[in-house]
Amino acid sequence: MKSNRTTRIFSVFLLAFFAAVAFYFTKPAKLDSATLTAASATLSNSRLSYRAGVGATALIADSVIDIDSSGNADNDTNHLFPNDNICFARPVESGCIGDTNYDVARIQDTDTFVLETALSVGVSATDYAVATSSGVLTMQFTLASEIPANGDILLTIPAVDTTGKTDDGIPDTAAAIANNGFDLNNITTSEVTFAGGTGCSWTTTSATTGTASADHLIIGTTSATCTAGVITITVGDSGSADTLLVNPAPISSGHTQGVANVYEVSIVTRDESDIQIDNVNTKVAPVEAVLVSATIDETLEFTVAGRAVGTTACGVAADKTTTAYSVPWGTIASFDTFYNASQQLTVSTNADGGYAVTVEENDQMGKDGVTCTGAAAAEADNCIQDTTCNVTGCDESTSQEWTTASGYEGLGYSLENLAGTDAAFLYNESARSFSAKQFADIETPETKQTVMSNVAPVNSNDIYVCYRISIINVQPAGHYYNKVKYIATATF
Repeated sequence: MKSNRTTRIFSVFLLAFFAAVAFYFTKPAKLDSATLTAASATLSNSRLSYRAGVGATALIADSVIDIDSSGNADNDTNHLFPNDNICFARPVESGCIGDTNYDVARIQDTDTFVLETALSVGVSATDYAVATSSGVLTMQFTLASEIPANGDILLTIPAVDTTGKTDDGIPDTAAAIANNGFDLNNITTSEVTFAGGTGCSWTTTSATTGTASADHLIIGTTSATCTAGVITITVGDSGSADTLLVNPAPISSGHTQGVANVYEVSIVTRDESDIQIDNVNTKVAPVEAVLVSATIDETLEFTVAGRAVGTTACGVAADKTTTAYSVPWGTIASFDTFYNASQQLTVSTNADGGYAVTVEENDQMGKDGVTCTGAAAAEADNCIQDTTCNVTGCDESTSQEWTTASGYEGLGYSLENLAGTDAAFLYNESARSFSAKQFADIETPETKQTVMSNVAPVNSNDIYVCYRISIINVQPAGHYYNKVKYIATATF
């Protein structure tokens, strides 16, 4: 009897042993997780959000805002820039007060800024001024182990540890990085994409907002086995500002401006039973942006240059050499004959509104500088008249063809473009050969006229001013002269 009992016990032992061995090989023990490789996390906008306390009550129609200089994420205006879009929030409410946003016009000092438009809703010293920095979070990594069908990827994004302040579109802050995080800003599964991998078929199955005791959790599930490859996850929709991840404001204690607040984002691959396969922790480091600014001096450069005998302008060769400060006709021995000369005018300016160059003469050319009274003063008055061109009607504002020297004597000018198209009129306009005008005579008086202009900044735009004179044979002998003045004005 004893022998049979021993045999039965041994048989039961062998049966149990082989059953255990069979179970081991059909259900092997899970190995330790591997680390996902080549992992990265990138914020499309790495700028920290701005969050400052309002320092003093501001009423409707006010536009100057003071901020509190202590105890907040931002205690100065160093990280608030002109044109930043700002709103005001209350600690116990979600979203912006009155759903109203304002643009920052300028930074007045280290604790004051000015809005482009006045407040439509009053704010108090318990409120916050916030400028949200939002963007898309993109994570990428290479699988270390396959993910079975119906397995998933669990993404954990840090959230602030304050109840109700992780999904209202207002940047969050806390005393320490460990307690601070991103605002999910109502992002749903439709604004999260999982892509890539060999054999994978992804669906974003969950996007859960964090709470005071939990971070944001996002899950993407594959309906087919992922065997290998690079996986890319994007959180946020760049097509809409309302579905972007809101970056945290700086921590409210111990933060140094210019030193990034580093946050850890966890990526875990899991099987169909939510058992971890592999994992990796990536880091993102939002920091204050840098305002690069410079003040550019207003510039206006205007040059008058002489031109030599034989050079061509307005379709004719010069008979006389000019300088930057003179048009010396010299001795005129031939009457009823055209003499031609030219100068070059060059303008450069960075003025937004461009520039204009006007011209005027102090009087008609008078013998020894005598006053030539009135527009009709001529040789009988010891004056060289301003031209009337080929027909009566050519004056300081109206151009006409002037190709006949005899019977239409006087002094006039025309224009030709070189670089740019700034000349007020052209010598060959309306199929003419030499379309001319008089210089505006301030003695008459006549209004000075524009000879070149542009409505935008220019770089070395230039024209030729083409002088022409013809003298009647009864002009009294003597030395005649007047003064022509150019005035360059930029519109800044």
